[in-house]
Amino acid sequence: MKTIKLFFISFFFAQFITAQVENVYKQNEISMLPKYYQDFLNFISEEKGKTRVDIFIQVPYEEIQFVKSSKGFSAAYTITVSVYEDEDKEKLLVEKAWKEKIDAISFEQTVSKNNYNLSLRSFQLTPDKYFITTSVEDEDSRKKYSSDNIFTVRDLTEDLSVSDLMLVSKKTQAEGSNKILPNVSRNITSKRDGLPMFFEIYSEDSQEVKIEFKIKNVENDVVHSESINKQIEPDRTQVIHTINNISLGLGSYMVLIEVYDLSGDKLAEVQKNFISRWVGIPTAIQDLDKAIDQLVYIATPTDLSSIEEAETQDEKIVRYLDFWKQKDPTPNTEENELFNEYYRRISYANENFSHYIEGWRSDRGMVFIILGSPNNVDRHPFDLESKPYEVWQYYELNRSFVFVDETGFGDYRLITPLYGDDFRFRN
Repeated sequence: MKTIKLFFISFFFAQFITAQVENVYKQNEISMLPKYYQDFLNFISEEKGKTRVDIFIQVPYEEIQFVKSSKGFSAAYTITVSVYEDEDKEKLLVEKAWKEKIDAISFEQTVSKNNYNLSLRSFQLTPDKYFITTSVEDEDSRKKYSSDNIFTVRDLTEDLSVSDLMLVSKKTQAEGSNKILPNVSRNITSKRDGLPMFFEIYSEDSQEVKIEFKIKNVENDVVHSESINKQIEPDRTQVIHTINNISLGLGSYMVLIEVYDLSGDKLAEVQKNFISRWVGIPTAIQDLDKAIDQLVYIATPTDLSSIEEAETQDEKIVRYLDFWKQKDPTPNTEENELFNEYYRRISYANENFSHYIEGWRSDRGMVFIILGSPNNVDRHPFDLESKPYEVWQYYELNRSFVFVDETGFGDYRLITPLYGDDFRFRN
């Protein structure tokens, strides 16, 4: 019988609370852009009654602390993977912890968005549902990030079954065999790379099967389908396949694989979600039309009309990217810092200021997006003789902005409006 614990919570009422919005941003940053990526995959095990679960952890260089060393720059962090019986975490079944060390020759390598370190550990588990916690702790900064996950370990011992689907980042050939690098982030640039994937089919007998590949959008509509016939050998058959010639919009999709015998009976299926990205567009953007609407705080009405009146989607993309190219503070580099910063603020506003409307449309969202993080915030949530309000202070502008929660439900409205030069985006 579980013990029920009672917690008594005291509420402290104060005249005001002082904080900085940017500090709040740093605390919530992991939910906007992951500090690390992970993927859990089921494969058949050599141990009877078990399934092999491969756990990949991908840590971007820019998210860990490098220090000067004899080799140039070095970083280290500890990964811990804990498997519990259920989400109560009362029974730990197995845990693995290990340290990763990275050396970089130049500072540029340490901050490149293209560089990351990939780790893999395998677990032999009985088919069931588990609660798996992963964490990454930086050795130098001591910052720790974690993720809690409910994961189902599948039984792959049926007459015919399919492993989980691994998206592929890179394929090479070495010594006569294929080498693949998993795409742990699940970010796909389909126009450039297609949709490469890897999976295994397990069968007791040799047979020819039909494999159907379908891509579905968030409305569950099939936006692409194709099929191949494949000769399946006894035991294990590895399949590497790329879906080419697809043009996907920004946002979330799902790839579904269905295996049929030649009489049309479905034998097995597996699916995986992924995010469609476009080259040159920040990862925070998942809807082009919404991203264009969100330009309202930095673009002129003429700019917006020019983009929105494009006759085709491709032309709209070109005009949209041209707009940001003209504002790139460092045109000779790959990174457009202003582009990224603008949508970082959009993401923050959505996560912290959403109420009846999306955060970027709110008054606090508007001020944050245009002017950036205030130097100081005075919060007055419990004053007895006034409605809840906040005062945002911008020292360099010598301006303060007051937001009042008229309804008492977090719907803060600006009562000191932006005007003139204040209504100009500041990086």
